[in-house]
Amino acid sequence: MNLHSTPPRSGAVLAALAGAQFTVMLATSIVNVALPQIRVGVGLSDGGTTWVVNAYGLAFGALLLAGGRAADLLGRRRVLMAGLGLFAVASLTAGLAGSSDVLIAARAAQGVGAAAIAPAALALAMGLFPSGAGRGRALGVWGAVSGAGGAGGVLLGGVLTQAWGWPWIFHSVAFGTVLVLAAVAALIPRASSAEGGKFDLLGTVTITVSLTCLVWGLTTARGSGWTDPGVLGALLGSTVLLGAFVVIERRRSDALVPPRLFRTGRVAAGNLLMALLGSVWIALFFFLPLYQQQVLGMGPLATGAGQLPLAAANMLGASLAPRVSRRIGDSATVIAALLTTAAGMLWLARISADGSYVGHVLGPSILIGLGLSTAFVQLTALAVGGVPPQDAGLAGGLVNTTRQVGGAIGLAALATLAGTVTTHAAVTRTPQLEAVTAGYRAAFTVSAAVLTAAALLALLLTRRSGWQRTVATAPARRSAEPRASAVS
Repeated sequence: MNLHSTPPRSGAVLAALAGAQFTVMLATSIVNVALPQIRVGVGLSDGGTTWVVNAYGLAFGALLLAGGRAADLLGRRRVLMAGLGLFAVASLTAGLAGSSDVLIAARAAQGVGAAAIAPAALALAMGLFPSGAGRGRALGVWGAVSGAGGAGGVLLGGVLTQAWGWPWIFHSVAFGTVLVLAAVAALIPRASSAEGGKFDLLGTVTITVSLTCLVWGLTTARGSGWTDPGVLGALLGSTVLLGAFVVIERRRSDALVPPRLFRTGRVAAGNLLMALLGSVWIALFFFLPLYQQQVLGMGPLATGAGQLPLAAANMLGASLAPRVSRRIGDSATVIAALLTTAAGMLWLARISADGSYVGHVLGPSILIGLGLSTAFVQLTALAVGGVPPQDAGLAGGLVNTTRQVGGAIGLAALATLAGTVTTHAAVTRTPQLEAVTAGYRAAFTVSAAVLTAAALLALLLTRRSGWQRTVATAPARRSAEPRASAVS
């Protein structure tokens, strides 16, 4: 049995896979609003509170490549279900945690499960729609749920924390994950066999430890400072191991990241631009709720509700992205989306200490939502399109890795910048709220500059990589590729 023989179920299968992606993105942001209540509930220190967020991101970002390759070699359905099972158990454990150690360990376990879920689900979705307009629509759905998960996490976190307390943010994720697991088990047929091949253990360990050191060093630097010996040692170790990984991969026939993945140049272009997009994406959902709560004085529920326009714009942009791409071209769509997001960030940089949600947040949020989702859809298509079927899971893991690691780098740099600006303003006896707002303004201004640079880079990469036609609008000759082999 294969998905090609049951086309009426393709929509339901895509919904189940999109649900898996939604849970991963939801868990990224759902704790942000509830951090003060979580801190009191389990007795966290300042550093421990940060690690409620960092433990998830660290495990997720470091293991995505390994999760993607495991999906290719062991079977994508099998790895997806295992990841969902672990994610559900870890979420339930986090909600029941009575100590900080248990909570942080459970968040790390959530990250491990997410690293298996994200690339396996994306590979299955791309196998369901190998090429043509169908793939464009599927990527539109993917972009919509990814953005909605980030914004919806803030809303749901605020609602649940205010209504029933912080443990319910984790219980709700566990319940939702079980529903997704049941849907995947019922709708996606068992594959007759996996792709086969050897697992590059040496390369996997090297890059995983390298990414772990990088993400840990960047996230720790926000609290310990960039000159801390532990931070410097972690960043140096990451650099050395990354160089060793490149050497190892060139000499292995079973490389974790085989050179064939970058043969056309489009995969490299998509991942580079996705890293830049991720560097401001994750930071946005960190700074915006803080401004709403700390400066505007909004409560958890109001802060979450304030994310709804952004989420709605995100879903609209994702659904329109394939249509816009067919009309004006893929590269033009990416460039326009990046510049739209940059304009929204620049608008957001006009926030003030005596501002209002309607006057300073609502308009920029809608503009940013439209741009972010459109760019995400097109860059995902660029990064996973045209790769050999046996590498679909790896391509999905790679694009998620670059977004996650780019996000860690961007958040660390922007948080350091915002903190520095705020401290300098406080030294000059600027009122506290104005000093904090000045830091946020600086972060949003630099985010706009990064996105503008990404748009210029996209223009350059378009010419060098021959990226005038992407997988979302690929030639019809590829539509005849068998679906079953890619999905299984």
